[in-house]
Amino acid sequence: MPVAQTRLQVMQVTKLLQCVRDGDKEQIGKLCANGVPHLINYNEPNAGDTALSTAAVANKDNLISYLLELGAHPDVVDFQGRTPAMRAAEYGHVQCLERLLKPGGDAPEKKKRKGDDDDDEHFAIAADMTFKDLEGKGILWYCINSTQRHETCAELALKFAAETNNVDKNGNHVFVHACETASENEEICIKMLQSGSDANSKNEKSNRTALMAASKSGSQRVVRAILERGGEVDVQMLKLKVTAAHEAARGGFFQCLVTLHAYGAHFDVYDDRGNSPMHLAALKGSGPCCKYLAQRGCNPKPKNNEGNTARIIAKEEGHKEAIKEVRKGEKIFGKTGKNNDPWILALYDFCVERTEQLTDLYNRLDVDGHGTVAKEDFVDGLENIGAPMPLEADMKKILQSHDKEGRVDFNLFLTGKKYVNKQYLMSAFEPKKKKKKGKGKGKKGKTKIPLPICTQTEGPRTLGGGPPEVFVEEHLVHTDVGRFDRDRPPKHPLQDDSAWYLHKPDKAHMNIIQATVHRHYDTVQDALSKGVPVDITDKYYKTPLMVACQNGDLDMARWLIEKGANVNAFDNFKWTPLHFACHSGKKDLVEFLLDNGANLESTSLCGATPIMRAIESCRPGLVQFLIDRGAKMLNVTKHDDNVCDIAASFGDMRVYDIVKEKYDSVPKPKDNKKKGGKKSAPAKRPASNAGQAGKA
Repeated sequence: MPVAQTRLQVMQVTKLLQCVRDGDKEQIGKLCANGVPHLINYNEPNAGDTALSTAAVANKDNLISYLLELGAHPDVVDFQGRTPAMRAAEYGHVQCLERLLKPGGDAPEKKKRKGDDDDDEHFAIAADMTFKDLEGKGILWYCINSTQRHETCAELALKFAAETNNVDKNGNHVFVHACETASENEEICIKMLQSGSDANSKNEKSNRTALMAASKSGSQRVVRAILERGGEVDVQMLKLKVTAAHEAARGGFFQCLVTLHAYGAHFDVYDDRGNSPMHLAALKGSGPCCKYLAQRGCNPKPKNNEGNTARIIAKEEGHKEAIKEVRKGEKIFGKTGKNNDPWILALYDFCVERTEQLTDLYNRLDVDGHGTVAKEDFVDGLENIGAPMPLEADMKKILQSHDKEGRVDFNLFLTGKKYVNKQYLMSAFEPKKKKKKGKGKGKKGKTKIPLPICTQTEGPRTLGGGPPEVFVEEHLVHTDVGRFDRDRPPKHPLQDDSAWYLHKPDKAHMNIIQATVHRHYDTVQDALSKGVPVDITDKYYKTPLMVACQNGDLDMARWLIEKGANVNAFDNFKWTPLHFACHSGKKDLVEFLLDNGANLESTSLCGATPIMRAIESCRPGLVQFLIDRGAKMLNVTKHDDNVCDIAASFGDMRVYDIVKEKYDSVPKPKDNKKKGGKKSAPAKRPASNAGQAGKA
């Protein structure tokens, strides 16, 4: 590992690395041919980078082949002991790693260095996968990541004999490190096991096993693979006394707990703080985990070193489901029941974990295809796969309960329904489906009827990508209205501020309805001059005239009517401008609308007329004016309210006296109801502080 030391060596190495980053093959060839001997393998003096490691980091796979042809050694390391292959694996550069592992294709080819004699021959050497960095970490440490490219790099490293049981200088095992993130890189963990990783690998200082790491990550697949290859299930850490069951319960990983118990894990174990898996599951708030642990032998009653039981912990954290399951567990723990003996649960969980294996085995023995096998074959099959066999008397009971014409129904056995309490079956942990409620009689209550409100969209954009038509360009005065000009020169030149007004303000848009509300005459005028209809509506179908009448703005209403606004248009509640004007209580505005053709008897969606809105405004002069103009007094709303009822609801005695006097003087139509029918009672005189009705 030659390191550049002299000024010439440093300059040439620096130039070489820059050419590698730029991909300049011609310049690289010149430097290697005419520069310092063996320049291709020199380390730069700062971090120890070489040309090959720089190409690996920069993902220059074609350049790697060229550098190997020039004599670059694939195992030259930097100052941290990292080879180019490690750097390529660290960044997930698959093609670069392939070139380093297969420099001449599937088999190394004989390469000659440019400028060498014919007798001096160089071979393209493949990278060595057993190298370790200064921390004792092999290439697999650099492959452990959650991307697909890192997984491919790990496959290549394993294919070329990377060390799968590598332990660094701190005593950490590479497989334990991979299992810490097993949920993100399951394939890497499985391939490492298949390539020879020890299922009982552990960190030397803490005694933390790969099974604990996989249980903490929540990967049931990796947990199962470790246990299938002989992983010890009840190992405890040296100081913390934590087991794999603790780690699975801490994360609330129910499936991992099921797999652990199927391989004989004991759940009634305690760490250095006195916590059992039940305490940790309650802390997480996992109801299924608490239920399963209580059924499978974890005592929910003991207190930890802080004096808290699992139920207290769940209560402090506010986990209602966990509180419920722990309370049930406290009641059933230690009590014998029907079909919940430990040997039954051990056999059932073992068979659940190996359902596919047992099904394939018994299907091969089931020649007739009836789903049954002979009793001897059934028992032999369980013994061959290592099932925890019960006593002979208990086994006979199981065989009798599954007997079908002298043979054993193995499909029924695998469900566990005949010999396991239904509360302990795996189906009891599945989420329950909500049942549809029947059409039975229930309590009568108020029916909430949705009230649809008719709205419309703002419309498509205008030509040129502008906003919808209802949004018009705002008329902005880019200078103050008192600006000096030719006709009004300043008294002193220093008062002339025209030089400050060089830039016009940016274009802005506003809703034409809002422009009407804020009395922006210039903005509305500009919009009308550009072709915007004067009766344009917003999403509630209100026109500018309606808004002006709603605000009692006589000047704006007069101006809009002069522009051709429709005085009898209606909105989504079928209110006309006259309805809004009467509701605002402006007599002069109402008079102006009537003089311009407004319909005095137009009805809203609920059947209300303008005089009813005038009554709601509590303006006696306006009500009297409408009566004088001939407003009908016998109209009734859809709620069967007449003008007297509305006047009584709004509680103005002056308005009520006017309306009642006129209402009584109007001849009523003949009642066509049969004799004995109920007549409507006349509206009572209102009190001084009666409630008010809302808009309908």
